[in-house]
Amino acid sequence: MPRSVNTVASRARRKKVLKLTRGQFGRRKNVLTVAKNSLEKGLTYAYRDRRAKKRSFRGLWVTRINAGARLHGLSYSVFMAKLDEKNIHLNRKTLADLAMNHPDAFKAVVDAAIA
Repeated sequence: MPRSVNTVASRARRKKVLKLTRGQFGRRKNVLTVAKNSLEKGLTYAYRDRRAKKRSFRGLWVTRINAGARLHGLSYSVFMAKLDEKNIHLNRKTLADLAMNHPDAFKAVVDAAIA
């Protein structure tokens, strides 16, 4: 009985890895063993950084809200405490957008918080 090798499936697995490493530099894009290692590491970084991105954006929003609040004589922590006191529920992403792009609307929120 002749030896059976599933070349179609093997080739498909290799092509899948090489397709995902397209655009990388040197042997990372065309040598299977190097490409597999590179792909695994890249996917690990992608997983980690999807979470890190959320943290870094929150920090950016806090910085922008703080800058906007200080223009009206409040610190970030005092401003957020006053919002909570008055039951004004706006998330940091929205507040940061108002502080950056709509200063009049942000002033209205500040006035509502300190009133």
